[in-house]
Amino acid sequence: MSKLNNIKAAIIDLDGTMLDTAGDFQVAVNRMRDELGLTPLSQETIVNFVGKGTENLIRRVLAVDYAEDEAAGYFQQALDAYTEHYLAINGDYASLYPGVLEGLQAMRAKGLRLACVTNKPVSFTLPLLAKKGLSGFFEVVYGGDSFPKKKPDPMPLLQVCSDFKLEPAQVVAIGDSSNDAQAARAAGCRVLNVPYGYNHGESIHDVDSDGIVSTLVEAAQQISVD
Repeated sequence: MSKLNNIKAAIIDLDGTMLDTAGDFQVAVNRMRDELGLTPLSQETIVNFVGKGTENLIRRVLAVDYAEDEAAGYFQQALDAYTEHYLAINGDYASLYPGVLEGLQAMRAKGLRLACVTNKPVSFTLPLLAKKGLSGFFEVVYGGDSFPKKKPDPMPLLQVCSDFKLEPAQVVAIGDSSNDAQAARAAGCRVLNVPYGYNHGESIHDVDSDGIVSTLVEAAQQISVD
């Protein structure tokens, strides 16, 4: 993999990239399911539903037990319950992946401007970043409800480019899933993927990117500001 040159900023995903939040998802989803009288789901099952936003997660979780029209009738109740339970435990069952803090520090030391763009709602994202000591790294934070469209749509990434007054080619997106890669490609940004995240249960090696990096430290090493 050749270095990415003339990069001035990095847009970094949250779940599956900086934080392993599978435990949070499992606890919140299964507490919601318990309220609906449904049996618990395994962490593996739930994680495969993660990545396209909370509404999609809830629909997928309900689809395990209900037909589409029936699930629609339970959607709002399930979403409200899930939101309540998630906010109550947000970050309690989540942990930083190895190399995240060191990688962010290395990117900042290179002079890169940093943004966090996630499909997680902003009301979940901001407290979680603060709880895990990540808030100070990011000039800009956008969640899945910050814009009319979320990743894999390029809208959030293009907004960061505008915020930073940079051309998309000067910005790299770093994430664990096809959502991040597709959004970056559509925006005209470069893209690096990490192999340890969720990616809807599919291999990250099948995703079109500029390279796979084992940690954010390696990502920092592959980025050149010149």
